[in-house]
Amino acid sequence: MRLLLTSCVLLASMIGAAKAAEPIEAVQLYTQDELVKLIRKNAHLQRIKDDDCQLVQDIAARASKMELPAYQFLYGDMLAYNVCVERDVELGVYYMRQAAEQGLAEALEQLGRYYDTGRLVQADKAMAIVYLREASAQGNLRAQMRLVKLYNQGYGSPQDYEDAYRWLFHSTVVDKATHKQISQQLAALGKKMPDSVVARARLPLDN
Repeated sequence: MRLLLTSCVLLASMIGAAKAAEPIEAVQLYTQDELVKLIRKNAHLQRIKDDDCQLVQDIAARASKMELPAYQFLYGDMLAYNVCVERDVELGVYYMRQAAEQGLAEALEQLGRYYDTGRLVQADKAMAIVYLREASAQGNLRAQMRLVKLYNQGYGSPQDYEDAYRWLFHSTVVDKATHKQISQQLAALGKKMPDSVVARARLPLDN
């Protein structure tokens, strides 16, 4: 009986050692386009976790040395939210800003949202509008909706209402609830503008 038990323990030990010796399958690094798609779905941080944090060094290098905006955004979020790296909010926001300065719409929208709500940074409506306007010009729907909402709340300059109205009016939206929300925001903003300006903002974009 003792011999059988010893044999079983030895066999289990050998199996465990064999499994430990098996090479870990390497995770392929994402392209910028793949990463942007993950960011738009808000799935980028979960993907890093699912990949067992294997890509941290590569991500950091592409953010700090190669200065790729999508990787700067990803690394910034990882630092800000303690995903596979030690939390460093200040450095995280720095990399978000680096991505925004390179024109990444998702980074511009996120910083605009953070300045609007006071998340990770001090609330600053004027700064929020700066970032949201840049993201809106690139067609980012979330930024467009938040920008119009801020204008309806009395922030920003009336000189910018027309552009914000035009961007949101010409957005393509499938979700009925979002479509209704947009219609309400546009109706409110339209009341702040002359009818002729509203009519001009509604003209086809190729005019």
